[in-house]
Amino acid sequence: MTYYIIVAALMFVAPVASIAFAVLAHHATLDWALALRWFAFWMVGARLGSAGLRQMLNPAFTARNILGIEGDDALLLVRELGFANTAFGTIGILSLWWPAWAAPVAVAGAVFLGLAGINHAMQPHRNARENFAMLTDLVGALALAACAWGAGSMS
Repeated sequence: MTYYIIVAALMFVAPVASIAFAVLAHHATLDWALALRWFAFWMVGARLGSAGLRQMLNPAFTARNILGIEGDDALLLVRELGFANTAFGTIGILSLWWPAWAAPVAVAGAVFLGLAGINHAMQPHRNARENFAMLTDLVGALALAACAWGAGSMS
């Protein structure tokens, strides 16, 4: 249950709360650039970064509990996926301090999450966690793409 709560919080609750806080407390303009900033930070920075750390430190969780792969054969590959997720997460976090990075972070995150979601969808025997990963990956990809496109059309 903790997995579902953390993923939902990082993918949807935290970005929406951050946008609302910026608008209400700091009188920020509610626009695509603001959404881009917070969705890139939370979905790519916090979500993929935390997934990467978990995959590096405990690759068995992803292999067994999400992908349904038993045994130790996949652990090296999952750990390397963790390296990629940590790299994405790092630039996502840094985009908060370097806002020009937010659009490229969102595009890369949208591509990664979209492809990951499609890959999950192609698995015929998904468990509940993989179904949740698939759904959040696909919705996250759409949200990031919309933010990048919307912010890009503003300029």
